[in-house]
Amino acid sequence: MAPVPEAPADTVLDRLQSFVFENKRALLIGAAAAAVAVGAVYYASAPSPRRLPSTSKKDGKKRRKDGKQGRKIGDNDGPILEERTPPESVVDEKGVCDDSERLKTAAEYKARGNKAYQARNFAAAIDFYTRAIAVSPKPDAVYYSNRAACYVNVVPPQLEKVVEDCDAALAIDRNYVKALNRRATALEGLERYEEALRDYTAATILDKFQNDQAGQSVERVLKKFSTKKAAEIIEARIGSPGLRTRERRLPSYTFVSAYFSAFRSRPLPTLPDPPSTGDSTLILALEALAASNYPHAVTLANEAVEQGCSTNILKSDAFNLRGTFRFLMGDTDGGAADLQASVSLNAANTQAWVKLASVHMEQGDPTKAFECFDKAIAQNADDPDIYYHRGQVLFIMNEFTQAAENYQRSSALDETFVFSHIQLAVAQYKMGNLANAMATFRRTMKNFPERSEPQNYYGELLLDQSRYQDAVEKFDRAIEIERTKTPMNVLPLVNKGLALFQWKQDIGAAERCCREALGLDDGCEAAVATLAQLSLQQGKIEEAVKMFERNAELARNETELSNALTYQYASYAQVEFMKSYPEQASMLSQMAAASGMA
Repeated sequence: MAPVPEAPADTVLDRLQSFVFENKRALLIGAAAAAVAVGAVYYASAPSPRRLPSTSKKDGKKRRKDGKQGRKIGDNDGPILEERTPPESVVDEKGVCDDSERLKTAAEYKARGNKAYQARNFAAAIDFYTRAIAVSPKPDAVYYSNRAACYVNVVPPQLEKVVEDCDAALAIDRNYVKALNRRATALEGLERYEEALRDYTAATILDKFQNDQAGQSVERVLKKFSTKKAAEIIEARIGSPGLRTRERRLPSYTFVSAYFSAFRSRPLPTLPDPPSTGDSTLILALEALAASNYPHAVTLANEAVEQGCSTNILKSDAFNLRGTFRFLMGDTDGGAADLQASVSLNAANTQAWVKLASVHMEQGDPTKAFECFDKAIAQNADDPDIYYHRGQVLFIMNEFTQAAENYQRSSALDETFVFSHIQLAVAQYKMGNLANAMATFRRTMKNFPERSEPQNYYGELLLDQSRYQDAVEKFDRAIEIERTKTPMNVLPLVNKGLALFQWKQDIGAAERCCREALGLDDGCEAAVATLAQLSLQQGKIEEAVKMFERNAELARNETELSNALTYQYASYAQVEFMKSYPEQASMLSQMAAASGMA
């Protein structure tokens, strides 16, 4: 998971994915002709999966079973064998039908092969289909596909031969959906996931999205493929032997700024006289942080730790800062080690305890996270940051009532911190207390007239209620406030773009908002993701692929990278389909028009 959200937990990415899920059918066959690529959006592991609509208990059980066991290579009942009309006899230039006996013999061998298959005598069935292939005067895709079915069911399955026979069948009839699915199953078993995804994608589209099992197969293989690739890339980034390393990078300015804004500013530490070199470097690092010069702050924080500070309190501050940047750059283990060193040097450093709790949450260990909060409270029960961040963790866990109590406790200790008020309003909204939520937001906007955040996140709640015009007005006000700052927070621009798209289907205006956001912050993940979706809507698959590739580059950790790769590989599969089946573009356009998405 991403670090504990530092602004309201429901972000533009959450709402984008929620919107796509709720319009899944229309988007699957939308004007982008990007059926599977868009579909990937809803089932990619979202930053906030709680937003996905729940399915029926029956469907949920079925999905859990499928997800746990995966696809079987063999099938007790066996795949259904094809029964097609035999091809016409080959007639020579004199009009003499000299191949009818060979056709008849081939058909007889196929019939005997079918009988052997149904008796689960696969070796005999393979022999009969092989004879049919040999004697037939004209290649027949069914013979190869049926023999492939036998290779699927022998023990152990002969998957390479399945692929070979399906290759032959598809060379004869490239629209042969059963052969596509059969080859995809074999390729999945061989862990050739990219090729399996290609075939499942083609089969899904050729079946006009009527086969739910094919769609589930796409989902399953995408998850396997993206997870595997993400692990390989992360290993490369940290310098595993034999793999090209890639330097860890800070995420976008918008992301880093949001993280640090979640902690109340604190005075610079007092230095001894005379200060050590490490002491002075630490002060420079904290000043760079206050000036939002994050790259410089990273460098100075590293130097401060290496140079060494003169007291345990200063050393704790140095490890706290370096650990924070390591965490933000995706080095979760390194961040945890530094933050643990910080609290070991100075147990009263409650900020380090809070950040360590965030690390434990990213590692999927809420028990340790709450232990860190308890230790922080034991040191200083009046630190309002503790309760705000504990509220954020509870919010992520859908414990909205307890989250609201923590936000209120944080505000009672320091009412000047805007995010505690904003997040309280969001928690009230999640609890179904619409009137209270709106009242809290209005009060916060009045009390913080020069802050853009209340306007922006109030706009998000209005957008969630389909009050588009009111939402856009709030986003415009947030943008107006942010334009007075350098650099500006670009999230209101992205929000406005998404609102205009949902309200008026104005793709051009939405794109302009997102491109302006990227011009101001070229690492803004929300702008990249939204532009990718808008490209899909317009059928600009190649542009969408570029955006998804960019999204993967911005990923901080393995989970985020796996999500980004899911979009990317789904788009690749879509591009491959359009290259292999260009005539299907018109069919997809007709389906899009019928869905009202053209």
